[in-house]
Amino acid sequence: MILYFINETENVILQEEYKNSKSCITIIMIDNYEETMQQLESEEKPQVIAEIDKCIYDWADKTNGVLIKSDRDRYVYLFEQRYLEKVKEDKFSILDKIKEIETKENIQLTLSIAVSNDGITDKEKHKSAQEAMDLVLGRGGDQAVIRENEIYKFYGGRVQEVEKRTKVKARVVAHALENLITASSKVMIMGHTNPDIDAMGSSMGIYRFVKSLNKNAYIIDSNESNTLVNFKKALAEDPEYEDLLITKELAEENIDKDTLLVIVDTHKTNYVEVPELLNKTGNIVIIDHHRRSTDYIENATLTFQEVYASSSAELVTELIQYAETKIDLKTIEAESLYAGIMMDTKNFTFKTGVRTFEAAAYLRKKGVNIIRVKKWFQSDLTTFNKIASIVQNAEIVNKSIAIAIYDKKEKNASLICAKAADELLTISDITASFVIGEIGNKVCISGRSIGDINVQLILEKLGGGGHITLAGAQVEGMTVEETKQELINRINEYFYEIGN
Repeated sequence: MILYFINETENVILQEEYKNSKSCITIIMIDNYEETMQQLESEEKPQVIAEIDKCIYDWADKTNGVLIKSDRDRYVYLFEQRYLEKVKEDKFSILDKIKEIETKENIQLTLSIAVSNDGITDKEKHKSAQEAMDLVLGRGGDQAVIRENEIYKFYGGRVQEVEKRTKVKARVVAHALENLITASSKVMIMGHTNPDIDAMGSSMGIYRFVKSLNKNAYIIDSNESNTLVNFKKALAEDPEYEDLLITKELAEENIDKDTLLVIVDTHKTNYVEVPELLNKTGNIVIIDHHRRSTDYIENATLTFQEVYASSSAELVTELIQYAETKIDLKTIEAESLYAGIMMDTKNFTFKTGVRTFEAAAYLRKKGVNIIRVKKWFQSDLTTFNKIASIVQNAEIVNKSIAIAIYDKKEKNASLICAKAADELLTISDITASFVIGEIGNKVCISGRSIGDINVQLILEKLGGGGHITLAGAQVEGMTVEETKQELINRINEYFYEIGN
């Protein structure tokens, strides 16, 4: 027997060196540059910009890369892949350093960073980094993402989104939406699975938008739960809306290439009411206020996604205000939009900005009956007792996080879980709450926070999404108890990542 030993060391070293010498392309952007600079004094602007530049150049210098300032608020940064692990270990400390820059007006500066090594050529990698940047901006900025082998890894994103003061984008989107509606044969509107009043209210607003342009509009509603039962009773009293709500089957039969599909209150491919419709038309509009997830709808013709907004109803109200065509909302349409804002802000408590109250004031002028809206949210005594039982059996983890389980299988389990999560936040010393329940063969989680803990980052790890103070997830293939344990693991992971 003869053994041959061949020295492959040189080849292995060459392969490793080839891999390490590949380029990673990074795009760095200063969030809300124009609005931030407008708030600074003239003599302070050069000093602040110089400090930002110094922080970014110092951070980039650690990896021997090339940093180019391509615009006033934009940088392109190239470094070799051998330094990628070092960048990951650093966890983008630059995000916190930028926030430490002091201004006379106490304005907090933030960055958005996108790193990518996906692609063969540098041009492909730059395009990939730009797509990753769009994702970061869609999540509210103030965070970084690394795109590697088509997998996204997020860092930061723990602070509240900053409200944009200019309404130019709303005006531009309203004009573009009018053109798309005019060019279509008909319009179909749908929200997310188990739609709430924000999704339905937004749909009602878009319905009136479409009707004002003399086109037919239909809202897809395959939900049989009790979530919107009070609203639907009020809607049934007006004969105009007799054929407004259509089933999934009817929508699939009547949609064609000339149909405009408007999706409200979600942007995720697996969370829309009827996913099959996404491939049956090339004209898709998305109006959403949630932080962008990696499984977003990519083939949308028009996207109006603003994470600073309190609700999709707020965004739709702005579009109605700035449309060139005069749009006269009927009372129930204005009330449904108002109810959507009320629900997502918890009666104007969470995530409200100046524009939220401006939208609410506009709707109030349209004849909103607040008492009638309030009645839509009322729970019967049975539901109230269920919520009380969930709260009573909640347990506390990590000193201030409440976790509870709703063990009854029923159609409106998600609604009960959401209300119970809201109720838990009214208890002192609880900063976040999670309620777990079952819907069919899925386990649902409703997460709420007063702002100290980012429930969106926690539930995103379980395939969900939302906002810092309000998020949700649906899990398949696990029992309620397994989901609970996985949730606790993710909560611990969250605290570990933020260094607490």
